[in-house]
This record gives sequence, C-alpha cells and structure tokens, in this order.
Amino acid sequence: MQRPASPHDWRDTNRAMWDERVPIHASSDHYDLDAFREGKDSLRDFEHAEVGDVTGRSLLHLQCHLGLDTLSWARRGAAQVVGLDFSEPAVETARELATELGLGPDRALFVAADIYDAAEAVPDPSYDIVYTGVGALCWLPDIRRWAEIVAHLLTPGGFLYLAEFHPLTDALDAESGAHIAHDYFSPDPWVDETSGTYTDFDAATVNNRSYQWQHPLGEVVSALAEAGLRIDFLHEHDVTLFQQFGALRQGEDGYYRLPADRPRVPLMYSLKATRPPS
Repeated sequence: MQRPASPHDWRDTNRAMWDERVPIHASSDHYDLDAFREGKDSLRDFEHAEVGDVTGRSLLHLQCHLGLDTLSWARRGAAQVVGLDFSEPAVETARELATELGLGPDRALFVAADIYDAAEAVPDPSYDIVYTGVGALCWLPDIRRWAEIVAHLLTPGGFLYLAEFHPLTDALDAESGAHIAHDYFSPDPWVDETSGTYTDFDAATVNNRSYQWQHPLGEVVSALAEAGLRIDFLHEHDVTLFQQFGALRQGEDGYYRLPADRPRVPLMYSLKATRPPS
C-alpha cells in the first residue's frame, strides 16, 4: 500500500502528547505502580505462554513507555532487558522503577530514542528477543521500515514477539462493534485532538493533537516477511484489554469480550517471527 507523506510535525507532536501524559499515567490506577513494585506482573497470560521461557536471554522492548512490561520480562529471568521509547519522561520513570526494584543497567537499561533510530541507540547490535507491546504500531507511519529495523536487531535464530489490538476493530462502529464504519485500508493518518488520556478521560491536558496510522494485518505480516523473517504463528484473539466498544463486557479474568449471543470477531492478535539462523 502506497501511503501519503506523513505530516512534517508528526514526531514532535506525538512526543509532546506522550510527554505530558507520563505523570498522569504514572500516578494512575491503570498502571498501579505501587502494586507493580510489590511484584505484580504487567504481562498478559497469553504472552507468557506464547513467548515461553526467557531465562538467560536478551530482550529488547521497542516503544516501552513506563517500562512495566520490560521489567516484567526481567523478573521472569531475562538476562538483560533494554527498553526504548522516544519520550524522555517515560524513560526516566522506567529508570527510576528499575532502580527501586534493584535492577541495575546490566539487567535493565532504558534508552530515550526514536524507534527509527533504534539500531544506533541501543547498546548491543542484536538481541535474542525483540518484543513490542500492545498499542504501539499505530504510532508508526512506516511499518516496512519498522520491520527492517526489527530484523536487523535480532540475532540469528532470535525472534520478534508482537501483541497488538486487531486492526479490524478500528473499522468498526464505536458503540456496538457490529458494523463497518471506517475504511480498514485507509492510508491516511488519523488526527486526534481529544483531551485527557486512557487512564483519565477527564485529565486537563494541553498537548492534545496526535497522529496515528492504520496497519492492516496483511501489511504487518508482509513487511516482516519482506524483511527476511519467518512467520512462526499468527494468533487472533476474541478478547481485548479495554472498553473499545460499548457492547463489550468485562469478564472475571479482566478481559473484555462481546456478549455471548453475538458472533465473535478478532479483537487482538499476537505474532511470532524468527530470523533464520545464519
């Protein structure tokens, strides 16, 4: 898909939006940093099962935000984790958390850099695992370049693990999630100017403009394949992490689903792609 040129200010605009929201997120019940300090794991159960044992392995987390998922992998035995995010306040929060948990830079290192500069910014040339958490890809205008960077940063035999919201959900109507209301294949950036944030919709914020991009599932898979990675699996999930549609209902396990009398659609997906051994 040929995309139009990205707005010239997309990076600075998005960074200003995220910088302002870091302290709001850090103090929110959504992230619950106190519970995390006490040992709460921020990762989802299907991520544990699909990634498997990380003991003794190196892991790079792209677009790590506050670093909770990054540090959760360290707690699960990764030899070294590196988190990268373009927001300096987010990276500083992650560094402070690592220090509080007794994880020095040899175990948990955080780098402030744009993802498209990751190869030059991270301390090592390659990693056993590159991990990307939920809600990350929509902030990237060029998914092919992202895939090339991921492939470059993987050691031979290493793998990418990606968990994301399913792009189909962006095409559905906000209330019921039952009707196609938006163009699934739209190449244009979605411009949002909503105040507040997902941890506090009523928060008073100033930097409200942001740019996001839709990446159809085929585009993501094709970009990784073109970058030389082998797709090991692509799993689609009928659960999600938040009230994306008014019709969703939260279960006892914390996940949101469509009502039992509704046909199911994919709400999230997860993917593993390996760099072939040399």
